[in-house]
Amino acid sequence: MDEPSVSPLGNQPTVRTPSSSSSQLNLPPNMSRSSLDLESLTPSRHIDRMINSNHYQSPSRTIYSDRFIPSRSGSNFALFDISTPGNSPADGREDHSSAYATLLRTALFGPEAGVVPPVTPEKRSLHMSPPNRNIFRYKTETRRSMHSLSPFGFDDMVPGVNHNPVKTLRKVPRSPYKVLDAPALQDDFYLNLVDWSSHNVLAVGLGNCVYLWNACSSKVTKLCDLGIDDSVCSVGWAQRGTHLAVGTSNGKVQIWDASRCRRVRTMEGHRLRVGALAWSSSMLSSGSRDKSILQRDIRAQEDFVNKLSGHKSEVCGLKWSYDNRELASGGNDNRLFVWNQHSTQPVLKYCEHTAAVKAIAWSPHLHGLLASGGGTADRCIRFWNTTTNSHLSCMDTGSQVCNLVWSKNVNELVSTHGYSQNQIIVWRYPTMSKLATLTGHSYRVLYLAISPDGQTIVTGAGDETLRFWNVFPSPKSQYGKVQLIASSARVVK
Repeated sequence: MDEPSVSPLGNQPTVRTPSSSSSQLNLPPNMSRSSLDLESLTPSRHIDRMINSNHYQSPSRTIYSDRFIPSRSGSNFALFDISTPGNSPADGREDHSSAYATLLRTALFGPEAGVVPPVTPEKRSLHMSPPNRNIFRYKTETRRSMHSLSPFGFDDMVPGVNHNPVKTLRKVPRSPYKVLDAPALQDDFYLNLVDWSSHNVLAVGLGNCVYLWNACSSKVTKLCDLGIDDSVCSVGWAQRGTHLAVGTSNGKVQIWDASRCRRVRTMEGHRLRVGALAWSSSMLSSGSRDKSILQRDIRAQEDFVNKLSGHKSEVCGLKWSYDNRELASGGNDNRLFVWNQHSTQPVLKYCEHTAAVKAIAWSPHLHGLLASGGGTADRCIRFWNTTTNSHLSCMDTGSQVCNLVWSKNVNELVSTHGYSQNQIIVWRYPTMSKLATLTGHSYRVLYLAISPDGQTIVTGAGDETLRFWNVFPSPKSQYGKVQLIASSARVVK
């Protein structure tokens, strides 16, 4: 009896045919001789796949190119614990996780994976062999909502998701983009020495001179010199931006043609310095330390046409409303008065401030909305409705309020401050939440003006510097449009 020989290089035993047909193998009782014949052995399917691997194709798997790109159609939903689309509990009870599963499936596999159309006989063959659609594929970027909440980009297609826009805080640069030296800029709370014209020219009173700085070309022009016996106390541009009014310490008001650098006329009437000026078309109002306000029509020969009396101390703040119907005045007597076009006595009197009222600003968005700020002993910004003669609100800023200006593009305003922090604050109205607090001046921020496009402010202080800040958005920006729409929906109470 021959024994089977085993190859030393193989793992499987090799059976050799006996030399004689009569030779017998020592087999177990339950195994027959015919089961060992090579002719009767059927190769297993696994060995056949290995031998013919180049020609074998799996019936349940689609062969792609040599790039490894996962197929969405071949994805195993069970791995993500996601039920296949369209499946529902057999007993009809609502599955609490079905909404989450639908949302997750849509986010992972695309918006069309959440809804499965009914399978018709014509489309059955299509579902049996789904097209090749990849989870990650190159696509052309499309514009999506700036307030999208979905991290996957399908926020407009996923049902049951709240798509309310999220209010984002606008970033305000904390540093000025330009700083100019302003030697001899006085540190006097009751003066108004900086104004910005509609032609983008900045007027600054320095000592006894007035200088013009062109914001487009950065060209500096010396407009006038009052001499050693006089000094500049206030400057104010006419609305057209061609003429500048200059108030002097001798109580006179000069009108200058800025384009020609020529004085047009000089008007008298005040006995003491003129620290406040405000234009209303061809009407010029001037406030003085002599406690009076003079109304001047530059077309008339007279120096003034009306004299307004009411303040018990120096008039340091004057502002006409945007419709030129109301004039607001503030004084060192802690009073805020409102006058109409023809009155010689105030039609409204507000006595809530406990310090001098220099900071005055009318809202360009809501008719009759007036803001005022008090000095060191007051520190408050107050809001008034002159239409209903009511006090709306009060905000304690913690420091002396020197100036106020509203943005024309959004429903916000800026305040500048003195003792004790010398800061600049951007506020959102009516919530009065702080958007930004800007610092840099080492003295009280006594002077403030806004650019004609409404985006930039310039501040001046006793540290003899002018600083330019970008604080407001442009009127064409998305933020500006949203803010103006929101503000127009509010009504002053």
